[in-house]
Formats: sequence, structure tokens, C-alpha cells
Amino acid sequence: MELGNDTEISEFLLLGFSQEPELQALIFGLFLSMYLITVFGNLLIILAVSSDAHLHTPMYFFLTNLSFVDICFTSTTIPKMLWNIQTQSKVITYEGCITQIYFFLLSAVLDIFLLTVMAYDRFVAICHPLHYMVIMNPRLCFLLVLVSWTISILNSLLQSLILLQLSFCTVVEIPDFFCDLSQITQLACSDTFLNNMVMYLTVVLLGSGPLAGILYSYSKIVSCICRISSVQGKYKAFSTCASHLSVVSLFFCMSLGVYLSSPATHSSHSSATASVMYTVVTPMLNPFIYSLRNKDIKGALKRFFVMVSLKRSVILDLEKCPRLQISKSQNK
Repeated sequence: MELGNDTEISEFLLLGFSQEPELQALIFGLFLSMYLITVFGNLLIILAVSSDAHLHTPMYFFLTNLSFVDICFTSTTIPKMLWNIQTQSKVITYEGCITQIYFFLLSAVLDIFLLTVMAYDRFVAICHPLHYMVIMNPRLCFLLVLVSWTISILNSLLQSLILLQLSFCTVVEIPDFFCDLSQITQLACSDTFLNNMVMYLTVVLLGSGPLAGILYSYSKIVSCICRISSVQGKYKAFSTCASHLSVVSLFFCMSLGVYLSSPATHSSHSSATASVMYTVVTPMLNPFIYSLRNKDIKGALKRFFVMVSLKRSVILDLEKCPRLQISKSQNK
């Protein structure tokens, strides 16, 4: 694939974590465990919400979308890293790197927009409780999610297309366990002015804008909670947004910590370790935060497992009863 007038490249090297062979099994086991916890934890939230009619509300509609995006977020990077450890290879193809960047940006921006939409949902629920179901109607909820997906797709497509215009030098080592847009851009030999301008502009618009919206929503929420006279009322109002506030704080603090520390650290190990915090740890902790702090989710999960166990016991009883099986076959 031609990437420039005098440079042709077909693959990158993901330096990732430690090169020591004795640590590879530990790293593989650790990240496989974290990945499985993330996938199954978020799947449980999706199953709990979809199986319980009481949770078919705007808040849990956005939560299921967030859980789905978190699964995609980790699935974009972790399986490739596990495959490289298993095969003792650090290679990722050029096409694979561009694809990974596209889906990584798509998931990251979607996460930010969904957290912003959920902050607005909590603002309406606490500050305008009597008009909540009128304002947060199904059409508006669907439209908010649709707009979030559309903007995220267009941003990822734009970033990927302008990245295709760059040519690369012989040094193609990425000091991370996945293809990061800013690090790939730094490896280019051609002029990266347009890429940097677009990247910084999207960070300001798609990062600072939603963050300002979240801060504004919570400033209004705090103001409304302070006007509540009873302590019990204040606690109940705050508990409805505590889980979301925890996730927002975790995501943005981790992300800001990574990008503020990256310029000062040039070690591949420190860069990869910092990236793990918001690409792996945050999506893994989200199900725990929502399930442990949310009585509705815990109740729905209990009812879901009870229903599964009852169905299983009924199936086992039918298998143990030949007469019922015979009558069932005759009816068919």
C-alpha cells in the first residue's frame, strides 16, 4: 500500500508492556480476566434491563447503550493484545491499525456523548420531576442516541481518512498496546499540520463541550438538591445520580490523567499502563458501580437469575418425566 511518494509500509509494532518472557503469562491472564469481567458485567446489565419491564425508562435505555459501547470499547483493543501475547508477536497490519483507530475513536466519543445525555436525563429527573416523562419521551431519547452515534461515526471517519494521507518513516514502533491516533500521527514523515488541527479541534468540541454540559447539569442538580428541605429527600435525590456521577468522574479523571502525563513520559511501559486506566479499567468498573449502588439493577438481576433457574428446573423435570415427553410429542 502506497502511503507517500517515497515510503511504503504494511505494518506497525505495538511495544505494549514488559518484554520479559516470565511476565507474559501474568499479563495475559490479568487482561483476559479484566476483559471477561467487562464483557459479562455489561452484558448482565443489558439482560437485566431488557428482561425487566420496570426498567424500561430513559435512564436505563441510555445505560444499556453505554454498556454496549463499553463492550465495543474494550473489544477494539484487548483481543488483539491477547492474540499478540499468545503468538509472541507485536505486529499489527496497517489496515488493522486504521480499523482499530476508527472503532476506538467511535467508542470513546460515544462514551462521552452518552455520559452527557445521561447527565441531562438526571437533570430533568431531579429539577423537573413532574415533567420528566413528557420531556424525556421515547422520541427524544431515540433522537439523542441517534445524534450521538451519527457525530461519533462522522468524527471517526474524518480522522481515519486524513490519517490515510500520511506517509511514514522506517520507525513504526508504537509505545502502547493499541494504535493511538496521536502516537501514530507523531510517527509520520509527512506534514501533520492538518491532522493535528483536526485532532485538537475535535478534542475541544467533542471533549470540552460535553464536559461543560455535564458540569452545567450537575451544577443545576446540586442547586435543586440544596433547596430540598428534608434530609431524606436530599439523600434520595442524590442517590439517583450518584452512580452516574461516579462513572463520569472516573472516565474523565482517567482520560485527563493519561493525556496530561503522556508528554512528560516517553517510556512505552508508562504510556501503556496509563492507557489501561481509561480503556480497560473504567469500562470494567462501570457494571460494578451501577449494580452495587443501584437497587433497581440489583433487583432486576435477582429476578433474572430466579427466572433462569426456574426455567432450568422445569426443563429438567420435563426430561425426567417420560409421560410428559410422550404426550408432548403426540401433541406435536
